[in-house]
Amino acid sequence: MKKLKLENESYKTLVISYKEWLDILGYAESTIYSLPIHLQEFFYYLEQNKIHTINEIETKTVKEYYNYLQERTNQRRNGALSKSYLNKHQQALKKFREYLQNHHHTGINIHLKSEQNPTEEKVNILTQSEIKELFTTTNYSHKLKRICLRDKAMLVILYSCGLRRNEAVHLNVSDIYFEKERIFVRKGKNYKERFVPINRKNAEILEDYIYEARLQFKDSHFHEALFINKFGTRMQGMSFANRLQAIVKASENKNILEKEITPHTLRHSIATHLLQQKVKLENIKTFLGHSSLESTQIYTHLVKELVC
Repeated sequence: MKKLKLENESYKTLVISYKEWLDILGYAESTIYSLPIHLQEFFYYLEQNKIHTINEIETKTVKEYYNYLQERTNQRRNGALSKSYLNKHQQALKKFREYLQNHHHTGINIHLKSEQNPTEEKVNILTQSEIKELFTTTNYSHKLKRICLRDKAMLVILYSCGLRRNEAVHLNVSDIYFEKERIFVRKGKNYKERFVPINRKNAEILEDYIYEARLQFKDSHFHEALFINKFGTRMQGMSFANRLQAIVKASENKNILEKEITPHTLRHSIATHLLQQKVKLENIKTFLGHSSLESTQIYTHLVKELVC
């Protein structure tokens, strides 16, 4: 039902903000994709029933909407919506209630009984021991040593430095300031620049890659990109995702394999680990390059959820 078009500007904004919130919390990509679509359908239903603000939503409203879903035909095949699909709609509404409460709103009342075999997904965060295992796995993640060293350097950038995938793609060798123990991020979100600290151990991993492995890649002397592919050009985002999957697979760790690990998962993981270590929110905000403290505060909710 993603083709449903909303007219209400506040509803449109809420769908976008809700999706960003799920992303920051580290949910699986399938969840980040599907739940906002389900929320959009709920808002479309509200519009059709002349409900123009979330403050007008009553318990009765939610129940009537769910009754509508139970009677709605499946758009892809004949028959009604599956129980699993109905649970996804419930999950979207329950997470939206959490979103509202997290943003200083009283929320909405959700009194719905889950269908059999609920399918709610858990947050997708790696533990510190799992991160260590991924680093160890880069010693044998590929038959070529230069690829292994590049894999390890990639983990340093995506996890230890917390860079977004696009930021990692646009890193140049000249952006690594070894003497100052800093990395210059020039292609941040909304083109905001920042410096990210790097410790001695991680700096040594980058040095091994730059001064040993990178030189073995085609045309490395003629390119400024930090991460070079086999064709001698800048590695792109999909290559980062593919190499990360190769590392995950090589780990042969069942717990890691069951998680839907993406480059952004590593960023979520380091943010969560820093918060667990009592690092100040303001420092984490600067480290991640968030434009507002509100985005960083979402991780406090995530840590609580992981403990529960």
